[in-house]
Amino acid sequence: MNTPQPVDDVLEPRSRYAALDQSRLTHLVGYAATRASVELKKSFSRNLGPLKLKAVEFSILVLVASNEQVNQKQLGQALDVSPPNLAVTLDRMVERGWVERVRSTEDRRSQIVVLTKAGQQLVQRAEKIAATMEDEPLQVLSPAERLLLLELLLKVASGRIAPR
Repeated sequence: MNTPQPVDDVLEPRSRYAALDQSRLTHLVGYAATRASVELKKSFSRNLGPLKLKAVEFSILVLVASNEQVNQKQLGQALDVSPPNLAVTLDRMVERGWVERVRSTEDRRSQIVVLTKAGQQLVQRAEKIAATMEDEPLQVLSPAERLLLLELLLKVASGRIAPR
């Protein structure tokens, strides 16, 4: 026979339980990076969510704004997004009026991705917000620690082997 669950457990199911022992995971960089990523994604959603932007779309907008003559293949490589997934994302961004695909003047066989006027305005707004959106989750770090974290994460992402 099922007994009804107390209202307190429904409203705050974890409040009655002790924090979980995570010590067998916290030595793993991937676990720590994932936990930090969760917090940073929450901040992204809070700050850029009102613009109806996903993280990959924001990255595409910034890369297109920063690089002339960028094509879909280059974007996919830079963001490690498969060609089919990137095509779907770009199609959605074209539908929203943020980017368009145009023939390259340098190689007529190739299409480049360019920002529309609306895309230019959106990336400017988004970059202003992004300049401070990580301040809250990273407030536990000093400015020097924040720079070091960024440097180390970019090093891991690049796959370069550190000198010994």
